[in-house]
Amino acid sequence: MKNTALVCLASLFSCSTIADEYLTFFMAGQSNMDGYGYVSELPSKLAKEQEALIFHGNGVFDNQENGGVGKWDKLKPGHGIGFKSDGSINTLSQRFGAELTFAQSIQQQYPGKNIAIIKYAVGGTGLALNTGYSNWYPNFTEGKGHNQYDFALETINNAYAANDIDGDGKPDTLKPMGIIWMQGEADAHASKESANAYLSNLTSMMNLFRAALRVDDLPVVIGKITDSELGEEDIMPYIERVHLAQQLFAESDNCATYMSNSDTYTYGDDPWHYTSKSFVQMGKDFALSYKKLIETCGLVKD
Repeated sequence: MKNTALVCLASLFSCSTIADEYLTFFMAGQSNMDGYGYVSELPSKLAKEQEALIFHGNGVFDNQENGGVGKWDKLKPGHGIGFKSDGSINTLSQRFGAELTFAQSIQQQYPGKNIAIIKYAVGGTGLALNTGYSNWYPNFTEGKGHNQYDFALETINNAYAANDIDGDGKPDTLKPMGIIWMQGEADAHASKESANAYLSNLTSMMNLFRAALRVDDLPVVIGKITDSELGEEDIMPYIERVHLAQQLFAESDNCATYMSNSDTYTYGDDPWHYTSKSFVQMGKDFALSYKKLIETCGLVKD
């Protein structure tokens, strides 16, 4: 009687037990990661379904229900602000974020590979305790004790709990490849204390996400926040402190980098959020920063 394992090895592409591997990126943060681009303004080459898959965790404020639930689906426009999921059905919105061009650019970097994105982002959320509309502080205990950090972990856990993410009847494996982080506006807006604590809080958060994804040196790309300086109010009086914290984190971590091309982005309907064109560019910039990072921090591209 033939050994099943040997049969699998001899028939690598036909054996149903061989798992498809997906290179997986975790994209997280606040509103400019969530995405305020208009689907109606997308060029035709981006306004279509991609081969990449996405698990977009349902975004809610602290202590609300269903945070982090979702389901795997092919990536398409509509994963911006207003996206919802109940774990069975994904309801797309009329907005998009950096995920579209990031996935497209990463696919070009890894031709022939399967690409997956796990996303969790909620606008107006800060790293420091009691900052913004909700916060990512890991030791949060107010109310039910469930905050953005908990919901991000729920998103990751739910994404990894799925055995067959592409629906082809065969098991799949997710290989963590990187963390893409766009957040800090709330901390730059709230107080000197929240801005001063940003380096410590950012370092802790990225290390916790690396631990959750079980890769100690997982590459991290930090997006530079920007201030539109529109209107009469100084909406981010402590932004320079947050900038310094982001830069110091990237400089002190061999597998982290600072994506600062956001200085060139333009603003849309309000002083906080970028235009559709800028969200298209953001995904490309994150992917390019990631490519440069893995070339310098000793990681092998496979």
